[in-house]
Amino acid sequence: MSNNPIIIICGEPNSVFSEIIYKSFRKFNKKRPIILIGSQKLLSAQFKKIGLKLDLNLVNFTNKKIVNLNRNLLNIFNIDYKFSKPFEKISSKSNKYLTKCFEKAFFILNNTQIKGLINGPISKKYFLKNKYQGVTEYISKKFKIKNFSMLIYNKDLSVSPITTHLPISKVSKMIEKKIIISKVLLISDFYKKYFFKKPRIAITGLNPHCENFFKLSEETKIIKPALKILKNKKIDIKGPFPADTIFLKQNTKKFDVVVGMYHDQVLAPIKALYNFNAINITLGLPFLRVSPDHGPNYNMIGKNKSDPQSLIDAIKFLDKIKWY
Repeated sequence: MSNNPIIIICGEPNSVFSEIIYKSFRKFNKKRPIILIGSQKLLSAQFKKIGLKLDLNLVNFTNKKIVNLNRNLLNIFNIDYKFSKPFEKISSKSNKYLTKCFEKAFFILNNTQIKGLINGPISKKYFLKNKYQGVTEYISKKFKIKNFSMLIYNKDLSVSPITTHLPISKVSKMIEKKIIISKVLLISDFYKKYFFKKPRIAITGLNPHCENFFKLSEETKIIKPALKILKNKKIDIKGPFPADTIFLKQNTKKFDVVVGMYHDQVLAPIKALYNFNAINITLGLPFLRVSPDHGPNYNMIGKNKSDPQSLIDAIKFLDKIKWY
C-alpha cells in the first residue's frame, strides 16, 4: 500500500487538540488516511462542546492489519478514558491514558509498514514528571535509541540543538565532540534520504561571540575538532558562528540548518522568525516522528482561536514525503 496511514496520538485530553485536528483535517486534501489514537467518546464530546461537527470512523487492529479504514473520514483507534466534563484541568489523571495511547501507537508501528507518527500536545510537567527531558527522549528511550536528534524543521531554515531540555547550568558538561558529530551526521543523512540534497549546515559556538574566555574554550577543544572530522566526512558544515549574528537574514539564506549548543539558543530565534510555522522531527528512530511545535495551550481551550498551522504542517510533511 503506497499511501500508508499517518498515526496521530491525540495527546493531552485537556488541550486544544480537538480544535486543531478539526481545522487541520478540513484544511486540505490528503493522500494518506489519518488514524487517531485516543478516546472516541472524549473527542466527540469536545467537538460538541466547542460547536464543531466531525464524524469519527472507528477502526481496529487485527492480524497486523487496520480493519474498517476509511480514507475519506477521520479514523480513530479507541482508547478508553473516564472523564466527567469534556475539558478538565491538566493533571496526572491522564497519565495512564496517554501511556496506553503511546503503547498502542508503538505496537502498530512495530507490526505494520506504517512509518509516520504525530503526537498531539503533551504536558511535560505531568506526563513526563522529570523522568525524561522531553517527548523526544521518551520515545527514543522506548525504542532503545541512544543516537537521536531533535530537528525543528522549516522549509526555509531548520534548527537543531545539541542539548535539548536541560538547565543552562548543565549544558557545557553535556557538549562532547562525539555527540556533535553523531547528531550532525543524523541531520545530513535525513536531508539526503528524504530531500535528496546535501544540507548546508552552520554550527554556533557556546560562548558569547565564540570568544576564548580561558585557554581551552568549548569552541577550541570540542566544536572545532568536531567540525574538522565532519568536513573530512564530506559534510557541508561551517562555523562555529556567534549565535547573536547567525540568524541575520544575510546569514541564514546561506544555510539549510543551524545547529546550536542548547535549546533556546536556536529555538527562540526560529520561533521569532517563523512563529509556529515549523515542526519538531525526531531523527534516528525507525520511523518518522513529528509533532506540532507547541504544548497543550490550556488557556485557549474552547475559544476557537487556536492556530492549527503547526499540526497542518506536520500532516502535510508526512503526507507528501516518500517514507518507503
